[in-house]
Amino acid sequence: MPDATPAHAPEGGVRRPAGGGGPRPSAHGRRWSAVRPAGPLLAAIALWAYAVRSTDVTTLDDFGLVTAVHPAFWAGLAVLTAGFWSTVRRSGRADAWPLAHVLGLLVMERATQALVYPTPLHAWAWKHDAVVDHLLTDGGLRSGAELGDMAAYDQWPGFFALQAAAVRSAGAENTLTLMSWWPLISSVLVLAPLVLVYRTFTQDRRLIWTGVWLFCAGNWVGQDYFSPQSLALVLHLAVIALVLRRFPGAGRHGPRQAVWTTVLITVMVPVVLSHQLTPVVLIASLGVLALTRRHRDRVPFLAAVALFAAWNLTASLPFLSAALPGMIASVGDIGANVETGYGTTPTGTGAVATSWAARGLSGAVLLLALLGAVRQRELRRRARPLLLLTAVPPLLIAVGDYGSEMVFRVLMFMLPGAAFFAAAALLPRTGPPSGTPPRPLPARFLRLPLPVLLATTFAFVPSYAGKDRIGYFPPAEVALVAGLVRSAPDGSLVVAPNRNHPLAYGDYWRLDHHWFLEEDRAVVDRILRQPARTLALGMRGRPGPGRSYLLFTQGQRADAEMNGHLTGAQWRRVERSVATSPFFDLVARNAAGSVYELDVAAVEEAVR
Repeated sequence: MPDATPAHAPEGGVRRPAGGGGPRPSAHGRRWSAVRPAGPLLAAIALWAYAVRSTDVTTLDDFGLVTAVHPAFWAGLAVLTAGFWSTVRRSGRADAWPLAHVLGLLVMERATQALVYPTPLHAWAWKHDAVVDHLLTDGGLRSGAELGDMAAYDQWPGFFALQAAAVRSAGAENTLTLMSWWPLISSVLVLAPLVLVYRTFTQDRRLIWTGVWLFCAGNWVGQDYFSPQSLALVLHLAVIALVLRRFPGAGRHGPRQAVWTTVLITVMVPVVLSHQLTPVVLIASLGVLALTRRHRDRVPFLAAVALFAAWNLTASLPFLSAALPGMIASVGDIGANVETGYGTTPTGTGAVATSWAARGLSGAVLLLALLGAVRQRELRRRARPLLLLTAVPPLLIAVGDYGSEMVFRVLMFMLPGAAFFAAAALLPRTGPPSGTPPRPLPARFLRLPLPVLLATTFAFVPSYAGKDRIGYFPPAEVALVAGLVRSAPDGSLVVAPNRNHPLAYGDYWRLDHHWFLEEDRAVVDRILRQPARTLALGMRGRPGPGRSYLLFTQGQRADAEMNGHLTGAQWRRVERSVATSPFFDLVARNAAGSVYELDVAAVEEAVR
């Protein structure tokens, strides 16, 4: 007997179609379904906000933020990850919800440190602040003879000139606030070109957003800090996205293509002006794409080569002329290029555990990527350009060591493609492209991805923030070093065990800096036998009005102990020897360290 209820009338909150089909959700049900993803997202952010307010970083141990952060942080990560997968696996959801969850992940990953630490992290970020300060102070660039090892920063000034302009425009005195928030800013900037690259090869939103999530969770290398590399990576991906989407093949050089070529060159220029390594990766990547049938247009490759050559033969030629012999000698020496060397070996339970967490995270993403590329035949064919781009960075290991950081840079440049194919390993096989929406996920694919996403998301925290005892400099340490830099006369020498302290390059255009633990091991052993006397003899001879200072801070000690330079007992012996020596006078001290000035007269009297 037919249903007597009219097709347009509600019955129990459900409307039935006129043809007698199944029930359709009511307007209320549709509205609830549309906003339901907000629940886990808001709950996760609330847990995170509570964790940030309840975290104390005054006494960090060797596990860094991992043991310092409130447990609510971990609960928030779990809720956010579960909410993301619940949202992305439903084919009817709008892209806004996965994007909102990814932004939530970046906030929890990158903004936590900006909020719980009162000063910016990482000695390298402070170094780059010193370069910006130099541009603001001098108002121009200097030659290699004037700046020595720091000349490279003046000869690739793109990033620093941009930040100096931003500081002037904002009326600020320095980049310290920007330094704290730059990891979040640079990570958000990466999203747009990354999504464009992924959408070139698939319209499956599940694959796109799962790949983006794995990229954010696997990006522990730390390229996002206040550095030229962070901006160069964004622009590198932007160039790749433009070439993949707007340069599909040879023979298309009309007015519209001329416009896109102009845009492309505009994006390439700051890459070449800002960083030494990224243009090399970009040229290799564009060269590989130019060899494929789908992207045979050689204009992008030739443009990148021309810009790179023009800059290296003009502005950066003094630096390259001095560095070229060493660069040539390292080509092909793979063993030396991957060797980390003395003073970079994790020491202690926390440092070792976090290092293995990072290795495990990268290894898991790469293994998943291999699995995804093998089992997804159709996707492998369709996304072959991305597969080739992922294979380019490992070739860099044969080129040089890049200051013992080449392995990390290789992982960073591989990650966009690796994350995409890793996501493919967690999803059903992709068939030929069509206009029909993807099929619902089979039951086994509803169970598998969430544990993997949880594991990678949780592993990111120790990989990225597990060594915050090294990277964090409390306000007392900043004040101590800033006071030394301000008061030291021009031409002074600042000696420290290592460069892991704020303002390690402070006023480098008028002060000299030296780090004695970076000497050969034989020199370090000689210092350890007679610390005060050996250091004093090495620091004398400074022409006036310059003076010689010796600086000890807690950041230096954390680096020395956790990276295998010195044991805690050796550090205390050096400090005690200097503190009781007639060769050094204490000029400043607080809870974070001490500053000593060399007594030149006492040293000269002792050596007579």
